[in-house]
Amino acid sequence: MDFSNFLHSVSIDCVVFGFHQNELKVLLLKLKHLDLWALPGGFIKNNQSASLAADVVLKDRTGLENIYQQQFHVFTNPDRSNTHHIEHLIKKEVLDKDSLAWFQNRFISIGFYALVEYSKVNKPKPDFISEKCEWVSIDKLPDLMLDHQEIINEAYKKLQQDLYQKPIGINLLPEKFTMPEFQALYETILQKKIDRRNFRRKMLSLDILIDTNEKRMGSSNRAPIVYKFHKSNYHKVLEDGFNANFF
Repeated sequence: MDFSNFLHSVSIDCVVFGFHQNELKVLLLKLKHLDLWALPGGFIKNNQSASLAADVVLKDRTGLENIYQQQFHVFTNPDRSNTHHIEHLIKKEVLDKDSLAWFQNRFISIGFYALVEYSKVNKPKPDFISEKCEWVSIDKLPDLMLDHQEIINEAYKKLQQDLYQKPIGINLLPEKFTMPEFQALYETILQKKIDRRNFRRKMLSLDILIDTNEKRMGSSNRAPIVYKFHKSNYHKVLEDGFNANFF
């Protein structure tokens, strides 16, 4: 592989979050011939910004464009890089021998987290060193290469912090959703229970939801109202910010 068009010693790693069946999930790649998984990632071309490079990675893995992404940390631990998995992939002829010199450099990694609606990612696509790309529950992560567990942990912390300032809900939920589904998203991310009546009252008071005049049939309880976001009001509330002790 020719690496001459990429910045030396800088990589990007993307923690792609999705929400499905009341679980927060991340997109992971299973490496060929190894019992190791990895985050979607890559390198930055000489004429690219890190953000644009992340956009390319996200499109390649999900097939989607204009995905919400946020740079959250730069990982610089001098011990974060090793070439054990690269040497194994070379041995299995997944990578050519000339690739080893590139990966023997010390790399810092720019971390991005991204938010996608789970149902829109029909067939996640592996890269050329991976055999598959799958959604995995954040509570059931497999063995990960290098410091990718740390990267996911830091991304999750940042997601929790950003819940009150960034467009988390509008990017993780489908276009139409119920109040219980909206509440489940908050409870899952924050890892705590929220009083149902309190959540409903406060969310309706923000004027960020539009009643679609539809109801979700098939529920064991009373059919819940279906909502969608009032986008301009939603973003205005985020710009103004709301108290971290909102619930």
